[in-house]
Formats: sequence, C-alpha cells, structure tokens
Amino acid sequence: MKKCLFIILCATTFFLLVITNLSAQEKIRKPDAEMTSGKTLVPVIIDGEVQKIAAFEKQEDWIKQDLWVETEFDSDGDGKPDRMHVDVARPKQTDTEGIKLPVVYESSPYFAGTGSTKKEYFWDVKQELNTAPKGHTPQPLIERRGKRPVISTSQYKWIPYGFIVVHSSAPGTGLSQGCPTIGGDPERLAPKAVIDWLNGRAKGYSTPDGNEEVKAYWTTGKVGMTGTSYNGTIPVAAATTGVQGLEAIIPIAPNTSYYHYYRSNGLVRSPGGYLGEDVDVLYEFIHSNPDRCAWCDSVIRDGEMAKGQDRITGDYSKFWEKRDLLSYMKDYKAATLMAHGFNDWNVVPEHSYRIIKALRQKGIPVQIYYHQAGHGGEPPFKMMNRWFTRYLYGVENGVEKDPKAWIVRENEDRQKPTAYIDYPNPEALPVELYLVPGSPTAGKLTMHREKSKAKEKLTDDYNFSGSELAQAPSSTNRLMYLTPVLKEPLHISGVPRITIRAASSKPAVNLSVWLVTLPWNPDKNARIYENIVNRGWADLQNRKSLTKSKPLAPGKFYELTFELEPDDQIIPEGKQLGLMIFSTDKEFTLWPSPGTELTVDPGQTRLTLPVVGGKSGINF
Repeated sequence: MKKCLFIILCATTFFLLVITNLSAQEKIRKPDAEMTSGKTLVPVIIDGEVQKIAAFEKQEDWIKQDLWVETEFDSDGDGKPDRMHVDVARPKQTDTEGIKLPVVYESSPYFAGTGSTKKEYFWDVKQELNTAPKGHTPQPLIERRGKRPVISTSQYKWIPYGFIVVHSSAPGTGLSQGCPTIGGDPERLAPKAVIDWLNGRAKGYSTPDGNEEVKAYWTTGKVGMTGTSYNGTIPVAAATTGVQGLEAIIPIAPNTSYYHYYRSNGLVRSPGGYLGEDVDVLYEFIHSNPDRCAWCDSVIRDGEMAKGQDRITGDYSKFWEKRDLLSYMKDYKAATLMAHGFNDWNVVPEHSYRIIKALRQKGIPVQIYYHQAGHGGEPPFKMMNRWFTRYLYGVENGVEKDPKAWIVRENEDRQKPTAYIDYPNPEALPVELYLVPGSPTAGKLTMHREKSKAKEKLTDDYNFSGSELAQAPSSTNRLMYLTPVLKEPLHISGVPRITIRAASSKPAVNLSVWLVTLPWNPDKNARIYENIVNRGWADLQNRKSLTKSKPLAPGKFYELTFELEPDDQIIPEGKQLGLMIFSTDKEFTLWPSPGTELTVDPGQTRLTLPVVGGKSGINF
C-alpha cells in the first residue's frame, strides 16, 4: 500500500486533497499541459474517476451563454448556411483563471417542445395490405418552450466534475435554423459543426443572423456526447462524420436506422407505443422552428418523405439507406459505451447491436450496458465517469481492460449490472428447436425433428392482441408450440432466428412471431420479460429481397428466414418456452380486415436459439 501526501493544486489552496491508504491501482493524476491554464489544475482523479470539485458546484457561479454555430449545409433553401442554436454552461474559473476543460455535449430535437400524440395526427393502421393508405391530419404548429440562454439543463450534473456542458437544438427545432430531415445528412453535420466550433474550425455568432463572433476559448476541444433515444441517435450520427475532437460517446437506446424503426423485414411496422407513426409524423412532431416552415413542409415532408417512405410495400430503398447510420461507418472513430434495454419495443435492441458489431470489426473501443427494462436507462454513473475520464481527460484508467459487457440480470438493481466477457455470451451456441403440430391448443417445441406432413392453419384477426392470444388455452387465430417444463434455468444470449415455411390465402399477409414463457403471469405489475421473451415481424413478399417485394400466390408455400431481437435472458426453471406464430400484431403492424388465412408447415419450420452451453444448457 502506498501513502500519498497532501497535494496542493494551486497557490491559493484552491484544491486540497488528502489521500490515505491508496492502493497500487488508485492514482491521482495531474492533467496534461494542454488541459490546464492559469492558476488551477484540474482534474482531480481518484481510482480512475474524476471527482467533484467544490468550487465548481455553485450553479449561481456558472457562466451561461447561448450562440448560433454556422453549419456547412442549407437545409431550408434560403441560400445561407443554417445556424444551430447552442447553449454553454461552464465554471466561472474558465474566465477568472483561464482554465480549459473538456465538454459533455447533448443535442436534441425535443428541447424546445414537441407536438401531440393524438391518433388523428398518426396514420390509420386500419389498412389493407398492398394498398395506398388514407392521409392523416397535419400537426398544429408547436409553441416553442424555453428561455434563453438555457436550452436544457439535462447534463448539468457533469459540471462539478470538471466538464463544460453544451446543448444544442437539432435543425428545424427551437431556435436552430433549417428543416428537420429525420435521419438526413443535416442531423450528422449539425453536431459536427458544433464540435468544429469547439475546436476553432467553425464560426459561432451571438445572433442567428449577425456577424459578431463568439469563440470557444475555454475548452480543450475534447468532446463527449450522450443522450437517450433521439438524443442518443445524434451522438452516433456525429461520430459517423469522424469529426476531430469527438473522443467518446455514450448513446442510450439510439435509433440507428429509420427503416428498422418503422419497418421490419419488409413489413410496415410501428414502434411500440406509437401505432401509426412514420417518418412524416415524427417530422411534424419535432418541427418547432416556424421560420421557413412552409418551404420545409413542401420540400421535405410533402416532397421527399411523401415520395420515399412508402407505406404500401415496406421495401428498403435509397430513402431508407440514406437514413441508416450503418451506411456511414467508414470514418467513425469515437470510443463508444452503448446502453440499451432488452425489452425496449420502441427502439428495439437491434439498433444498438448492429452498431456494436460494426465497431468491433473496426477495432474501435466499445463497451456495452444492457438491462432488462424498456426504453431508456443510462449506465451507472461510475461507468460513464470512467469512460469520459479515460477519453476526455486522457487518464489511463484501464477502462479498455474492463469487462466488455455489463448486463442487469432479471429482478436486479439497474445500478448493479453483472460483468460478462462479452455480448453475446461467448459460451452461447446455436440450438435448433423443431415444431410438432398441436393446434388449436399447443404443439411441441423439441430438439428432435419429428416426421410430420401435417399443416396448421390460423385465421388473421386484429381484434385479438398478442398477449390475449398467448394466454388463450385454445385459439384459431394463432399457433403455439411449447417446450416441456424447464428443469433448470435456460440462458439465452444472442439473436434468435426463425425459418418458417408458410402460405397465405391472399397476395399479402402479416407475419408475427413471439417467444413467450408460460404459464403467463397475469399480474398487472409483472415485468415484461416474465411473459414476453422476444418478438419479430416479417413480410413473406420480401422472402428473397428487402428491396423488392413480390405478391404471394395464394395457397403457395414460401420459405423465409429472419432474426428476432438481440436478447440476454435467463428463463427460470418451472416455465415453458413458447413459440407463437400469428398474423396481425395489434400493437405494431397494419390492421387488414380479419379473415386472411396463414398456413404453416411445422415440419419445415425451425427456431434457432443462442443458448449458453448449447444443447447441454437446455434441460427439459
């Protein structure tokens, strides 16, 4: 054990730190020369984490200002580069003592207010498949909220730890100029411009149209971004530009592809909780800057979006490719701590997982935090602190050697995740489960294929929800296949996959798949994972290509393979795992008139589960 003496960090005893019984791994680190200026030295590091600095805690002493950063795009067609509204909150010592600090930055389209979620402003999901939908009522204008110079206070918690906090409103929202493009290039380039300004490469102005410049003289230029949902999407978008100075990001439940948000394997699908939402609806929901509103509506909403979003086929297209961040990974270099909930049915877990896989291939530092709840849920502060300490202050705290995956186990505190070597669990192996007929009650889900030429039929009816169908002891509106009762816990880790052979009575049919556990827990306080393990949706018309659907020949069987969502769940002993196949998912898909028949060939259908321990990990 080592003993550390008092460390006086400035002549006026601005900081006084006593460390006793300091282990070999616990370190106090003085900042590099480029991180300091004037009389005061920061940060104060203990055990690889920045510590609170008493002199930075008084909010009344913080300097708060706002400005407009000029971008390299003109999304509203007025012939001038759009300017983004930015606010800054920083310790007064950045002026009084010339201290330079790194930045924690969050950008959002929501800061200035949002529209309504009334059904009349969404698309009517009562729509026959392969037909043009009815229109919907446009949103009323959003009344901007907020008072300058503060756009948001959401990241103020970082200031006492030695960071400057910056917020900005996304294009076409609040006092930021331009148009919302919902995943378009401006959403990547707007935060890039702010980071460029923080590093002296872009210009900031005191007014949206004036020429009085504002300089970011108080920062080291090292930036970390974070945020949840749309606010978590923007850090990933900024990182795809490769902008110098963006050292690390902590995206929480980011939407990384608007196709994966509003479509699923060729099927028109809504995000959970927002039935009937689509790109144009989200555009109206966030468009809170009234300037050039008519132009934006005409060119973006009623032009590009109306032409490209396609609620008839659900096919993947250039429109969707443009709004897929996986298309822009070439220049990505920011260290990434990714967070997501396995039971997030708004922004489903594949959004984060697809980026994680790409980052691993590029060799970029990545760590993941998954929990068992729904949308949102940031990592424990300690994890975030270590991440920003390492990459914004350059402290060699060994975060790269920390476990790569942290997963909150069922019924555990979200602040106490379990460490794993990686995700998916390296010990997980694919196990194929086969179907044995048994409708209208339940068939079997077994590890041994049984010869059977029997076909099973269900009738589509949107009046029944998925949870109602799963609980029904018998139903003609779904097919259910159950494992024997588990004698030991079953640990699933990875991405389940299903290969299904099916026929439709009509040229188009919804195809929905749930993995459930039975007996169903009807308690209204039951956690979602106690009943629903996983979900997936697909369009048989896109069996060969996502970019071109082909109508089905009624009665003809087709084979389709698609993935469900990434998951890591331990199913307790005493439960049965169920595969439920049905057609319209009332919570997510379009609602065609009841009556379409979907016929499944169980003998040619199989479920592939990633099981920790492989076959030996399943004990019926």
